[in-house]
Amino acid sequence: MDFFPIFLDIKNGTSLVVGGGNVAARKVALLLKAQGKIRVISPELCSDLTATVEKGLIEHVAREFQSQDLDDTCLVIAATADPQVNRQVSEAARSRHLPVNVVDQPELCTFITPSIIDRSPVVAAISTGGASPVLARIIRSRLETLIPAGYGRLAELANRFRDRVKARFQDPTDRRLFWEKVLQSGVAERVFSGHMEEADAGMERALESTESSGGMGEVYLVGGGPGDPDLLTFRALRLMQQADVVVYDRLVAAPVLELTRRDAERIYVGKERDHHAMRQEEINQLLVDLAKKGKRVVRLKGGDPFIFGRGGEEIDTLSAEGVPFQVVPAITAASGCAAYSGIPLTHRDYAQSVTFVTGHLKDGTINLNWGQLAQPRQTVVFYMGLVGLPVIVQKLIEHGVSPEMPIALIQQGTTEKQKVFTGTLSSIQAIVDRERPKPPTLIIVGEVVQLQDKLSWYKTPDVPRSGATSPVGPALG
Repeated sequence: MDFFPIFLDIKNGTSLVVGGGNVAARKVALLLKAQGKIRVISPELCSDLTATVEKGLIEHVAREFQSQDLDDTCLVIAATADPQVNRQVSEAARSRHLPVNVVDQPELCTFITPSIIDRSPVVAAISTGGASPVLARIIRSRLETLIPAGYGRLAELANRFRDRVKARFQDPTDRRLFWEKVLQSGVAERVFSGHMEEADAGMERALESTESSGGMGEVYLVGGGPGDPDLLTFRALRLMQQADVVVYDRLVAAPVLELTRRDAERIYVGKERDHHAMRQEEINQLLVDLAKKGKRVVRLKGGDPFIFGRGGEEIDTLSAEGVPFQVVPAITAASGCAAYSGIPLTHRDYAQSVTFVTGHLKDGTINLNWGQLAQPRQTVVFYMGLVGLPVIVQKLIEHGVSPEMPIALIQQGTTEKQKVFTGTLSSIQAIVDRERPKPPTLIIVGEVVQLQDKLSWYKTPDVPRSGATSPVGPALG
């Protein structure tokens, strides 16, 4: 290591900042977060520092740096635009054995300011030893996704129970194992989701038994999105990587499933037309049984769990059985597939509303309010409508929709296998018969579809950019 990593308590001393520009202002803001007392030496100040002085947050000495400015200081930062002044500050501080940082001149520093992830009291710092601050910021942005804001609250909870845990577990190894278990249990998830009273109760149970959460696990109802793993939420990714069991559907894309914990048990409960790996009632009970065995269970669904995902039925059962759960929403297929296809679901020139409906057939019929779906200046999105496409087209035309109304059928949207087939109500069935799209598919009906050829932006590996995702050419009608 070029620098020894260390965290300093600066609350009881004075930190000196030499310089009055924007760079100095950024350093001052950082020191204020650490509750430091700050003195700024500079003939002039930028507007941000002037405002900070006016608020009484810092002391300002309006002149050039002098060596006596180092009296009674605990930390020094040189942030002027003059290299000679910066060197002077560094040499004077070093002669007094004071920690000194010179902005963008690591050779003059005895310490450097890292890129910081602040989840106080949890703070993570990333440094490249001054070699590349930009790289440190890039690494920080990636780590941000793995360290949710709730870790600060979790640290505060751990601090409140610290003495009791120490009294309960005399052996340091036992104590360490307890904390490792409880900080990755449902207690932590209760904190992250804002249920602090439940988290406290979980800690109480953990102290009273050998189980970290009283033997009860938790279920995470997680939306896997439309297919592209980059569209997952931060929380979804975090829960997927810590679950003991993953219960997943047919519509969960393989790259999304691969982001779950490698050693987690995977249970497939997908449903296909006329074939269900497991009935919905059995899935509901499975989630309950797994949680009551102390398992952390991710119920992973394609799209959003509350949009045609039966998520409400599952958490209704969990609630009745007293099983803790949380719901992680996702980008639903309609939004994701439309965006990746260049079809705005609403557009003030074409559509003032959008309606999501299921096109899933039961006994050869689709029980929908066709009169409402046939209203003008709206976009209608049909989930699971490929098999029922002839009925959808027939009913819309019967209820007054023009046979020339644009329609799009999107195959495996947001993935590298995405294809968009566009046409009109009168022509789309012939296109489907010829191209034979593969599920999962989504159907969009409305004037907005005619924008697809113009606005298409997503390039798949095997489809050229011109008419990007439309193998049948521009939208018809």
